[in-house]
Amino acid sequence: MSACVPAPADSGRTKHVHPPHSPPPGPRRFRIAGADVSASIAVFLIALPLSLGIALATGAPLQAGLVAAAVGGIVAGRIGGCPLQVSGPAAGLTVVTADLIQQYGWRTTCAITVLAGLAQLGLGCLRVARSALAVSPAIVHGMLAGIGVTIAVAQLHIVLGGTPQSAVPENLAALPAQLANLHPADVAVSALTLTLLFLWPRLPGRVGRVLGKLPAALIAVAAATALAALAGLRLPKVDLPSWSSHALAALPDGPVLGMVAAVLTTTLVCSVQSLLGAVAVDKLVAARPGLTGRVRRSDLDRELLGQGAANIVSGSLGGLPIAGVAVRSSANVAAGAVSRNSTMLHGGYVVIAALLLVPALELIPLASLAALVMSVGLKMVSLNHIRTVTRHREVLVYAVTTGGVVFFGVLEGVALGIAVAVGVALHRLTRTRITHEETEGGHHIHVRGQLTFLAVPRLSRVLHQVPHGADAVVELDGSFMDHAAYETLQDWQKTHTAQGGSVDITGRRPGIRISEPVEVDDCRCRPWTAWRNHQCERPPTATAPPDAGSQDTTGVADLAGGTGGAGRREGTTTSSPTDLARGISAFQRNTAPHVRGELARLAREGQQPSQLFLTCADSRVVTSMITSSGPGDLFVVRNVGNFVPPPGEESGDDSVSAAIEYAVDVLKVRSITVCGHSGCGAMQALLSTEPGGAQTPLKRWLRHGLPSLARTPGDGDGAGGPRLAGRAAADTAERLCLANVVQQLEHLRAHESVARALAAGGADGGLELHGMYFHVGEAQAYLLAEEAGEDGEAVFRRVLETDLTA
Repeated sequence: MSACVPAPADSGRTKHVHPPHSPPPGPRRFRIAGADVSASIAVFLIALPLSLGIALATGAPLQAGLVAAAVGGIVAGRIGGCPLQVSGPAAGLTVVTADLIQQYGWRTTCAITVLAGLAQLGLGCLRVARSALAVSPAIVHGMLAGIGVTIAVAQLHIVLGGTPQSAVPENLAALPAQLANLHPADVAVSALTLTLLFLWPRLPGRVGRVLGKLPAALIAVAAATALAALAGLRLPKVDLPSWSSHALAALPDGPVLGMVAAVLTTTLVCSVQSLLGAVAVDKLVAARPGLTGRVRRSDLDRELLGQGAANIVSGSLGGLPIAGVAVRSSANVAAGAVSRNSTMLHGGYVVIAALLLVPALELIPLASLAALVMSVGLKMVSLNHIRTVTRHREVLVYAVTTGGVVFFGVLEGVALGIAVAVGVALHRLTRTRITHEETEGGHHIHVRGQLTFLAVPRLSRVLHQVPHGADAVVELDGSFMDHAAYETLQDWQKTHTAQGGSVDITGRRPGIRISEPVEVDDCRCRPWTAWRNHQCERPPTATAPPDAGSQDTTGVADLAGGTGGAGRREGTTTSSPTDLARGISAFQRNTAPHVRGELARLAREGQQPSQLFLTCADSRVVTSMITSSGPGDLFVVRNVGNFVPPPGEESGDDSVSAAIEYAVDVLKVRSITVCGHSGCGAMQALLSTEPGGAQTPLKRWLRHGLPSLARTPGDGDGAGGPRLAGRAAADTAERLCLANVVQQLEHLRAHESVARALAAGGADGGLELHGMYFHVGEAQAYLLAEEAGEDGEAVFRRVLETDLTA
């Protein structure tokens, strides 16, 4: 493991030496935030009954669940790369662990857990964590659903007072006999547990909001335990043997191939569930505005190392396999945790409970724990996941994976899911639709999908349906054409034109020709070539010859037969109604079919943007591009200079104020961003306009920037004013752009609706204000930092990918 630890960042720097008579620095005080303490208690109350229930479902000693919960909290919590993820015995590992215990025995299963931990350490050292996320979500969701069904069917027998069988088919076959031989005491305890699990989070009114903070799992198990004790019910209960007889790991004993498969299965399930859980926790943290600056994004490779270390320790101490647990992790974030201390504290609480609360734990009925685990298993079959895979046409992969896990096992089910997913992908790749229709004396051939050698026979048959000498248009609605299809289309084009016909071959966008998958003229800006102002910089050798449109050239132009789009690639900036119509036509043909469903949903539900984005009207600032947003995400207000006129100003402009009021009070946006940019014409006008003269509409509008101008130091004033981190402002105009963002944020706070939302705050963090500066030439965004610089001035810091993954 030492080979995986990076060298200290300051290993090559001179260490600071304290003066000989100065006192040595005092020890750093260890502090735990109050939010972490309260969150750890909430997680502990959820983890305690679930750990016992999962151990019961696997057939392992019940103490193994407590060992795994404690080790997962302390070891994985300390070493792992996701600070707020809670690790421990997971329901997703129940089926795998139960099969291993039945096949190899408990002590060998512990050894397999240790080996799986070592494998995870190796994967973490190889830094392949991101690759694990390449597994299709349909396979992962199908695996979890299959495990959930297996858990629920097995625990149903314990709920009814019986004993589960080893596999789902046997459990289903034995269910009628079990229903005919019910145990009323077990059924009553289980029914009370399930009822409280369902109703407790739904208690109405103020009392419900207060009581709802207590975990439903704890309340349900505690109530069932109280009922069994008060009524004197005689039914199986938790049996925790003495820790002195606790079984530890032993040397593996079994066939080599079987052991290798067992280790691989455990490693796969533990790793995938933990990594997906870490990604989910990042999303939960991002949804809590108060955590975005305090909690770093997950380091997935470090998370694998932490999970591997935890599994080694857990297996060695006789505990269950460990993985990140979604229920406990989401509860940890929701309870207000701000660091990994909450996870570690919850592990310490489990240790205390396992040592001091054994008499109380032995009062819990096994039927209550079985009902709790059965409800967890049923929740793993998520209707939301089913809707998602159906929308993405992957329901077959989901169904096959689920069925494979239920009837054959986890590893077999995942293998079947991967095979079906590959088959579906190949089917989609080869599924090419080729249609031919005759319109107004011409022939239109439409190819939908990728053109590979498998589609060549159909393509050739349709092409030869075009009569000699006719005009033909071939529209290729795809992004790839292999060599066989390219040669077929080129040969037919040459033959048809030689016989007096005409051929126009176009791609997905008007004027964009499609050919073999190569870079054309060294242009790497294909997503932007529809822009009228696009001008790709290419080396001189890439200049096309004058006869590029002739039939004798190779590459793209030999399939083009025209010059559409050439002006765009040469940097022409002219525009016309034809350009507008061409752009609309391209949208209707290529983009609209893909976004129509999403836009229809937005039309039904209405707009629910999360952010008001106030920026300049400059044509180079493309808000959707620089924020990676789409329809329904941003409520955008644009004006010259990204000004926010102060409220109540005489002859002020109410359009911006109206937009702010509507966004905050009606749309309930969570944040407001004021975005300036480099080379702003409004800022240049502020610097160059002389006082007095005719008051044009532009001059009257620019008066809203005078406060920004007043707080901007001139060229001879030295440092001062808002600045960019890492470099000095290029000139006074850039300093004014930065000062203008800070000034407009002050104007924004003066608006009544904004001030009211900021003062309200609340548990969800309330409204947030952000300042942003976009340097057009560098294509680099800067965000206004929450903390000021050493001189007290505002600082804009670059937004880099490393900032988000550190």
